[in-house]
Amino acid sequence: MTMPCFSPQVGLSSSSFFGRRACLQLKTQQAPLFARCPVQAAAIGPGKKWEHYDLTKNGKPVRLPMHVQRGDMVQVISGAQKGKTGKITTVITKTGQIVVDGINLKTKHNKPREKGETGQITQNEAPIHHSNVMLYSEDQKVRSKVGHRYCHHPIQQLCSRCAYV
Repeated sequence: MTMPCFSPQVGLSSSSFFGRRACLQLKTQQAPLFARCPVQAAAIGPGKKWEHYDLTKNGKPVRLPMHVQRGDMVQVISGAQKGKTGKITTVITKTGQIVVDGINLKTKHNKPREKGETGQITQNEAPIHHSNVMLYSEDQKVRSKVGHRYCHHPIQQLCSRCAYV
């Protein structure tokens, strides 16, 4: 019984969007399916495949509906910062994330840019997902779900436990 001899040779595959690309193929007398070069469809558009957002029919990113908005006082209910409270400074509707003041601080080491300048260590707030926070009432010192009042044109957002707007 003889073993098949694998000899790597360079072949051409036309599965790329931008034309032909070189692909390493294993040539045997009877190459199994898993030994052949995999064929994948190319992702259209800039960026990595996992960085793409869901798009509407107009080609714009789908905006995720969120239960909190900028300026709300929230409490973190899960993660390493659980139990901390802060005010929302930024809302990112493409990814469903929010930036809360004083929560999820990340350290960045900056190199000096010019001659004679020293490096710096800065701390910035990183975004967290909106499902990890709940509305927090400073008067009652309690967290609660978000309720809505439909009596006026701008829909008022209120705390469901204490009816605080």
